[in-house]
Amino acid sequence: MVGFNSTMRAVLWTGVPFNVTVQDVPIPSIQSPDDVLVRMSASAICGTDLHVYHGLYGSSSPPWVMGHEGLGIVQAVGSGVQSLQAGDHVVIPDIGDVGHLNMELGEPDANFGSSVGLGRDYAEYIVIPNAEKSLIPVPAENATNNDAEINYLFLSDIFATGWTAITYSGFQPGDTVAVFGAGPVGLLAAYSAILRGASRVYVIDSVPMRLERAASIGAIPISLNGTTEGDAVQKILRREPNGVTRSVDCVGYEAVNSNLQPQENAIILDMVRVTAERGGMGTIGVFAAPGYSEGTPLAGNITGLVQFPIADFFTKGLTWGAGPVDPKLVAPELEALITSGKARPGFIISREIGIEEAPEYYSRFGQHLETKVIIRFP
Repeated sequence: MVGFNSTMRAVLWTGVPFNVTVQDVPIPSIQSPDDVLVRMSASAICGTDLHVYHGLYGSSSPPWVMGHEGLGIVQAVGSGVQSLQAGDHVVIPDIGDVGHLNMELGEPDANFGSSVGLGRDYAEYIVIPNAEKSLIPVPAENATNNDAEINYLFLSDIFATGWTAITYSGFQPGDTVAVFGAGPVGLLAAYSAILRGASRVYVIDSVPMRLERAASIGAIPISLNGTTEGDAVQKILRREPNGVTRSVDCVGYEAVNSNLQPQENAIILDMVRVTAERGGMGTIGVFAAPGYSEGTPLAGNITGLVQFPIADFFTKGLTWGAGPVDPKLVAPELEALITSGKARPGFIISREIGIEEAPEYYSRFGQHLETKVIIRFP
């Protein structure tokens, strides 16, 4: 058991854009009978973390410990915890259970989740409140196999998020799908569509390495860059003259257009253009407008309002689903796919690092030099 005054290494956001640091911070302790202390074994740098890293998203009061994708081993449990015990391997979802009805309008439903754009998973230990309703168990047969277990890490956020993005679009087996953005969530959205029986999946991005990873799972890579062949939508429409049945935005407000210039509504415009009549659109790329604060120093550049082609959307009879994702809602289905061997979301990993390397690999991930970076803890 760790001592009360012990410290741990953690990745901190201090309010300086394009900068994180690794520092010593106190190890948290159990405060409530429903708490569980988890020693982290792995966590992952997420695309949402880049919104924080860029100074656009998060809490108003730095510093805080970064991270919201976690996998670990239970070290201690509160007196009220019955179904978990020391030694259990668990996934920490990015949105936890609050344990009571939340009657405060606008307040997030967790104090460690991506609903507020921050977390605590890039540290050696984490205390999880309302743990029995929050933690996702790793099946015992895979809990001691590092290579097998790492697939479960992505139940914490991005596999669940990519899967739900496809659901938001109204997907049905046999549909054609266009996924905008081939970051980790976009790749797993494409992977989810393939697992669920899509007839063809197009993945749009400007980074060759990401498009190669998309092709490796059977998706059709489409370069975002405008060429003599036209923009991405025109390239898809040559193959799908009536448009695709479903389209998905896995980027959000940091979208760029075919000239690779920032344009918040670029993907929204492209989805309306490329989606067939009576088709559906899904958006899980983050849209938020937190405004300036010490924790979001560049968020004043984000308006929260984007131009939307309502006439074309209405005329085509499209539907649109959007919003944050609670991984716990789809965890049983996705856990079964991983345990059975039908799903291996770990294919997205490009690099495993130690926590001291986090600042370097935040930079590399931000420059699209990695598809997915995971932090391994001793």
